[in-house]
Amino acid sequence: MDNRKISALNVGTSIVSRIIILLFSIVVRRLLIQYIGNEVNGLNSLYTSVIGTLSVAELGVGIAIVFSMYRPIVQGDKGKVAALYQLYKKLYRIIGLIIFLLGIIVMFFLPYLINDYELINENVYLTFFLTLVSVVLSYLYSANTSLIEAHMENYITTCILTAANIIRYGLQIVAIVVWKSYTAYVVCLIINTLIVWFLSSIAVRKRHGDVVLRHDSLDSETKKEIVKNIKAMFLHKIGSLLVFSIDNIIISAFIGAVVLGKYSNYSMVATTISGIISLIFSSLTSVVGHICAEGDVKKTNNYFNHFYCLNYILGFVFFLGYYAVIDSLVVICFGSGVKMARTVSLVISVNQFTQYMRKTPLLFRDASGTFYYDRWKPLAEGLFNLVLSLLLVKILPQEYRVTGVILATIITTLLICYTVEPYVVFKHIFNRSSLGFTIKNYGFTALFVSSLFIFDRFKFSTSNIYTTFLFNGLLSLVFSALAISLVSVLIPSFRREIIAWVKVVTKRNTI
Repeated sequence: MDNRKISALNVGTSIVSRIIILLFSIVVRRLLIQYIGNEVNGLNSLYTSVIGTLSVAELGVGIAIVFSMYRPIVQGDKGKVAALYQLYKKLYRIIGLIIFLLGIIVMFFLPYLINDYELINENVYLTFFLTLVSVVLSYLYSANTSLIEAHMENYITTCILTAANIIRYGLQIVAIVVWKSYTAYVVCLIINTLIVWFLSSIAVRKRHGDVVLRHDSLDSETKKEIVKNIKAMFLHKIGSLLVFSIDNIIISAFIGAVVLGKYSNYSMVATTISGIISLIFSSLTSVVGHICAEGDVKKTNNYFNHFYCLNYILGFVFFLGYYAVIDSLVVICFGSGVKMARTVSLVISVNQFTQYMRKTPLLFRDASGTFYYDRWKPLAEGLFNLVLSLLLVKILPQEYRVTGVILATIITTLLICYTVEPYVVFKHIFNRSSLGFTIKNYGFTALFVSSLFIFDRFKFSTSNIYTTFLFNGLLSLVFSALAISLVSVLIPSFRREIIAWVKVVTKRNTI
């Protein structure tokens, strides 16, 4: 099977999986709010963010080792791949233990991270501990799934994760409706992890038994390269955590778990949408890694332009659509009691779009291994975001504090990520200036933000929530089509990329 067919299979499987999981997660979240209470939504988000922050101990080992697998896989060097796999497995067991011990320490400080702790009727120590165990166990099978995905067989791990999640959601529905127990709900996370571990072990032995059963040793040069990349990815990991995980912790600590629960409904839909359309890029990481390993700069540049065009179109359509329907969707899915101010949905839309517009540069950076060259960027990004978030959450009125936290992330992304990431990719992969691309990226973002404000003037509102949802969704598609058409008229190179994608869709050509 060639790269194009593998990519299509990976992307298609991933999209179907995310849609299935989204539908199940909405049902489960609705029942959780109805039977147990909205504050447990806040606890879920807080636990995920805290444990995510602890995962800085992972140091970026996974990405560094998987990147090192691409070239020996292309060259058919199974001995080297086996050595990398064994190293991955050994390091992740140590990392899992470290995260577990750190989690035990943090567990005793949980009341200080929940502003409205007195309103929580759950045993936060027990439920956090169970969540921690479910995450730590996942480190025991990560080497299996990473080896499979390094061989561009993402569809296998996707099917495993989907099956396990369907079982988990079914059990959680029973835990919520029958037992009305948040503790039982969290136990289902552990069951999910054990199922994935079991199935991934079977899959990796069946597909790559000739690799996992070997015990080859790594040469010193490869070890040095991995250490170098781990150092770079460690800084990336810290920056990412300070930007994304810290937001929920700040909201919980300074505003409250109940408000975090409401916000998590909005962010869950946004991150799910982003996750679905990002699968097109994450599923292609191994493919692009193989292309970069071939060393053909012109071919790599063509792929970059193709993916960036698709990046912009998908981001514009989906996140303008998100802004159009999110308030109606939250009411439909979770009830009117969890609805938040319009400014919250506005900044979430802008934030998700700006993050999504980074996908193409980050895809090529990670796949080519050039993440070493911007290793200090995430640290500056994370610290700037942390300081700005704390400043805004302190000085803004109560009703705008959530908006302020997200606004800090947007400002950080525009000032730091939009400039440094393209610079690294263009300098170290394409050997040319990134200035033109950066200006274009700012222009596309400005057009998106302008479209949000213009769209807001045409939004439809009636007493029928379903009619409002449908009309605004359709209206957002019209706005998106007009905006994309405007770009294609003004920028000939963008128009050529659109034509190329049309030919791909109509099977008249191949990317």
